[in-house]
Amino acid sequence: MSTAKDKILDAAASMFYNQGINSSGINSIIARANVAKMSLYNHFPTKADLVTAYIAARHQEWLDLYALRAQHVNTPVEGIMAVFDAYQDHAECEYENGFRGCGLLNAAAEFGANTPERTAVNLHKQEVEAILAGHLSQLFADADKVKHLSLLLSFVLEGAITRAGLAGNSEHIVTARAMAQALVLQEVAA
Repeated sequence: MSTAKDKILDAAASMFYNQGINSSGINSIIARANVAKMSLYNHFPTKADLVTAYIAARHQEWLDLYALRAQHVNTPVEGIMAVFDAYQDHAECEYENGFRGCGLLNAAAEFGANTPERTAVNLHKQEVEAILAGHLSQLFADADKVKHLSLLLSFVLEGAITRAGLAGNSEHIVTARAMAQALVLQEVAA
């Protein structure tokens, strides 16, 4: 059974992703969640608090998708591919108005530089890069190579998710995954 807090966060998440954060008013979120205004303010005293919770939930949602994929990982290369697969899973979730790209990057685009919201999104992206680096460090002893490749793979991944958002499907992520796998295998063989 969903709590009022869950209903509010679910309504906000849907509206923030589909319409944008700045275009989603508190009254609309309350109406969609079918809760009293006081319920919202009891759980989220400001819209900024609700946005912070949304960003944290999106981050955890991706981590959970990655954790499901990571359960089946037996090699470092499979671990790297699990990162791409989790992004593909995210792109293939059921979205009300179709897939529009990374919800975190979409959120970050609505805030100025050096804001807490952009910082939170940046931390998520850094964590994804660190996961890639963790798998790469099992393949390569050279820390500079690991750093370079994890940055390169994260750039490939971000480009793919952006293009997938524009296309409204996961095909670019699938292509990027194949490119990443070929690159890593080429580096291992070198």
